[in-house]
Amino acid sequence: MKLVSWNVNGIRACVKKGFLDYFYAVDADVFCIQESKMQEGQLTLELEGYYQYWNYALRKGYSGTAVFTKKKPLSVSYGLGYNEEEAEGRIITLEFDDYYLITMYTPNSKRDLSRLGERLEWEENVREYISTLDQVKPVILCGDLNVAHQEIDLKNPKSNKGNSGFTDEEREKMSLLLDKGFVDSFRYLYPEKRDVYSWWSYMSKVRERNIGWRIDYFIVSNKLKDRLKDSQVHCDIMGSDHCPVCIEIDL
Repeated sequence: MKLVSWNVNGIRACVKKGFLDYFYAVDADVFCIQESKMQEGQLTLELEGYYQYWNYALRKGYSGTAVFTKKKPLSVSYGLGYNEEEAEGRIITLEFDDYYLITMYTPNSKRDLSRLGERLEWEENVREYISTLDQVKPVILCGDLNVAHQEIDLKNPKSNKGNSGFTDEEREKMSLLLDKGFVDSFRYLYPEKRDVYSWWSYMSKVRERNIGWRIDYFIVSNKLKDRLKDSQVHCDIMGSDHCPVCIEIDL
């Protein structure tokens, strides 16, 4: 199976920049997006052969997630049961026969770290939620997790230490999640691979010079790690300040 995740930074804009060309070319079994930034009825995507599930933020032009899947899930749920994140449309969970699939857009702690406390609380809730699901069936979590976990995961770790997305606190929360029985699929398969990033600032020439961060992930239960065939970062795909990430897994 092939699963893809992409923070599209506005699906309506991304569609105008080649989203559908990539979507059909990659031919994923499950395709997840984050930061859809739209409300119901603002865009109709005719994706033949796919079931569609959307979680819209209440605030216009903000956040939002969606999943497109060839196989109909057994059940679909939205959010974690906490009012704030439900209002922001950050999570969709699909239950299949043998696993759960979660797409997630993690809150940014903001440049001045004013949202760091909320972010850390979010991480605690997510870890509890995912660990509970993992006791029932293995979990695949994908999305923009807004953290570069290791120094190898961003171009300039020294100058970014303590910045949003690379604070000790955010990195520790990722470590705690992995310690609960999960792996970062890309680092599991490619522990030493450098200069592979999934997000670049819009500042001039930053992407061309590959000054980026790897903050988009497929996190999988340890029970599934030996079924991983590949984990890819499609750095050449434009249309957003993020690029798609992809895993191939035997399910």
